[in-house]
Amino acid sequence: MINLLFAIDDRMTAQLLTTLYSIVVNTPQKQFTVYVIQKEVLSATPQIEAFCAQMGLRYRPLVVGATFVATAPVTERYPETIYYRLLAQRYLPESVTRILYLDVDILVLNDLTPLYECDLGTDLYAASHNALSRNSFNQLRLGNYEAESYFNSGVLLYNLPAVRAQVKVAAIADYIQTKKMALFLPDQDILNGLYGHQIQKIPDELYNFDARRSRFYYALSSGQWDLDWVITNTVILHFCGRDKPWKKDYHNRYAGLYKHYALRAQRVLKSLVVISQEGENK
Repeated sequence: MINLLFAIDDRMTAQLLTTLYSIVVNTPQKQFTVYVIQKEVLSATPQIEAFCAQMGLRYRPLVVGATFVATAPVTERYPETIYYRLLAQRYLPESVTRILYLDVDILVLNDLTPLYECDLGTDLYAASHNALSRNSFNQLRLGNYEAESYFNSGVLLYNLPAVRAQVKVAAIADYIQTKKMALFLPDQDILNGLYGHQIQKIPDELYNFDARRSRFYYALSSGQWDLDWVITNTVILHFCGRDKPWKKDYHNRYAGLYKHYALRAQRVLKSLVVISQEGENK
């Protein structure tokens, strides 16, 4: 069993289904429970439930209602849902001891199992570092001089017993108030500022390949990490940044790959609508 965690609002339902489809087809012989944190019940809940049932996924909504996030920096680009990954331990069942959080601007291209089963030891999380960030600058800005890297929060494997014991809402709220003017990427900065020294580093070329930086990866690997290598070896392809592959003007080299999975997911959803209509007509 693999536990998956997402945090979305009504604007991101199609992207969630695309990510889920890519996971199921590329991680065979595994069962998944999908937890989705949401402020209010998503309007597309019937479609999500039907899609998950069709794909053999167990869907578990986590409705949080009002939270301390009302006092946190929120913009159109960084909505309230970005903070929910920091609160997940409050809403997940105690029986869940490990879970993998993923942003929904992600495709899973290969088996998630090796990542999910990695030994976390006493670390709170596993995540990949941002290869282009200047860590000394982030140490100074965020006040965590023990952190060896600046980690991306879009892929997080949780050691939930340790997280429940050490990650406290009051500490997060206090940090937001203290550092509010220094938070450029709010949830990510909070994660690194408070807990960056308790995060296990995983290789980003495998588990958080930044689609914007394919040329950087190609140069870093002396030409090894090309498109063929990514498709064969990379597990998680992440469409970071403002430009997103579901937009018509997106022309990154991975645009066609994303559209392939998005189309497949939509076909599953449309087939369910047809079946439902046929049932109503009988």
